[in-house]
Amino acid sequence: MPCLAIVVESSTGLNMRKLFSFVLLAVLIVMGVAGVHAWNDWQRFLNHPVNPDGDLNLWLAPGSSFNALTRQFEVLGLAQSAWQWRVFGRLRAPVLKAGEYRVPTGSSIEDLVRLLESGQVREHRLTIVDGWTVQRLRKALVNDPRLRQRTAHLDDDELMALLGCPGCFAEGRFLPETYFFTRSSEDLAILRRAFEAMERTVTEIWAGRDADLPLDSPEELLVLASIIERETGQAGERARVAGVFTRRLEIGMRLQTDPTVIYGLDDDFDGRLRRVHLRTDHPWNTYTRHGLPPTPIALPGRRAIEAAAHPQPGTALYFVSRGDGTHHFSDTLEEHNAAVNRYIRGRR
Repeated sequence: MPCLAIVVESSTGLNMRKLFSFVLLAVLIVMGVAGVHAWNDWQRFLNHPVNPDGDLNLWLAPGSSFNALTRQFEVLGLAQSAWQWRVFGRLRAPVLKAGEYRVPTGSSIEDLVRLLESGQVREHRLTIVDGWTVQRLRKALVNDPRLRQRTAHLDDDELMALLGCPGCFAEGRFLPETYFFTRSSEDLAILRRAFEAMERTVTEIWAGRDADLPLDSPEELLVLASIIERETGQAGERARVAGVFTRRLEIGMRLQTDPTVIYGLDDDFDGRLRRVHLRTDHPWNTYTRHGLPPTPIALPGRRAIEAAAHPQPGTALYFVSRGDGTHHFSDTLEEHNAAVNRYIRGRR
């Protein structure tokens, strides 16, 4: 007779299986919740602005790693979750480019890294002002903390030799313009660009000069332009002043221009030009010597150089300041003396 086997599971085994299933489900739920929380927290980290309170100027030294960047942000108090930064660095493995960056307000960590990978470093500007002397230019470079100094210890002769123009007088050789550079650029780089820009400008303008100029070389054009630059800041007067000086050169009349005398006095000038200065002979004294002085007396801008190359026709041989930045021009000495009485002695 066949037997029917019936297996009856004990209540203890059944309860263990239920408990295991429950624990497993609980663990899965906890892991799911933790995973969702971790994911949300990671997304918040990725999207949270690293600089919510304003633009950030950031200097990244050559050879800096992402960990070094993280430490820099920790010091600034901007990397509150440093471990997340380090995880991001391992996952992203960015290759950062050294330089100074402006990080816009509200940038995320991904925005920051893309910027540092791009190499789009911040540019600074330095303006060489029309009429500066080379001494004033070199002082501005020395006092600019954004530049790396290479020429501060050099005298003008050594500087010009370094620029490939040994024996050249430094005055007048650098074109007034605005030059852009990145932090830690060498001062020599700006000087070289300004020197080469002046060389190109003078060569170009000299080639297109008026045919009958009483000038023998591009160097003389530069000298005359520097005098024009120091005599007037009025754009509309430059060619007219140039006309006065070229007519004087043509007839052998002394230029008699105060800025040349002042330049020759150098440190002896206290801000007031006296009669004794006009009578004291030196190479730049155009009251005691005929013709152009031996060198430029300032850094002329392009417009002054163009005025020297294209002086305005006319008959005036004299001009005097009206005291408002403009000048009164005269054909005769009698008219000039009357203008001096009116604008100079009358003002006194």
